[in-house]
Amino acid sequence: MKIDVVENHKKYLERKELYRTFGYDIEKERSFIIEKAQPIAGNILEAGTGKGYFTLALARDGYHFFSFDISAEEQRYAVLNLMYYGLQDHVTFVAADIEYIPCDDGFFDVIFAVNMIHHLSSVRKACSELVRILSPQGKIVLSDFNADGLAILDKIHALEGRKHEVNSGTMTDAKDALIELGLNVKEHHSPTQDVLIARKIAE
Repeated sequence: MKIDVVENHKKYLERKELYRTFGYDIEKERSFIIEKAQPIAGNILEAGTGKGYFTLALARDGYHFFSFDISAEEQRYAVLNLMYYGLQDHVTFVAADIEYIPCDDGFFDVIFAVNMIHHLSSVRKACSELVRILSPQGKIVLSDFNADGLAILDKIHALEGRKHEVNSGTMTDAKDALIELGLNVKEHHSPTQDVLIARKIAE
């Protein structure tokens, strides 16, 4: 196995353990999101790959899907993590902006966006684009840190001498936008995550 794959996986395990010491279980939270999103079938999209923690969770559960991110460098970490488990063929990666997704209308049946909303400045525009590419019977699954989760992130970043960058986007903004766009929204909550599941309202 390539050295960079092994080294990346080691860093992933260290990161996962660091989060756990602060009370955030990455695998447990990802499983919570996937459980609440069931059933998951058809064309699946992950909006915002990041370093691929949720990407890996979906792939390990056997799903094949598309994943896009504005940063190809971030996606590289996700690819290396998948390679460690031999799951790289489960995911098709695309470089794209959430506000301009290169995809036909109504193509995706399940769209995930995990821990991305707090990075956005225009939640309404992002949600509008996700709704555009959602199939008539599809669903959008948004999840992000709640106040306790964000506080943990702040502590971890401070420990590393960094500052966690948060934009103006909130899950409340996302819920309001999805309702305005004609979707029915249900909420689920864990100790550190908020989850919204939105479906188009049948006419």
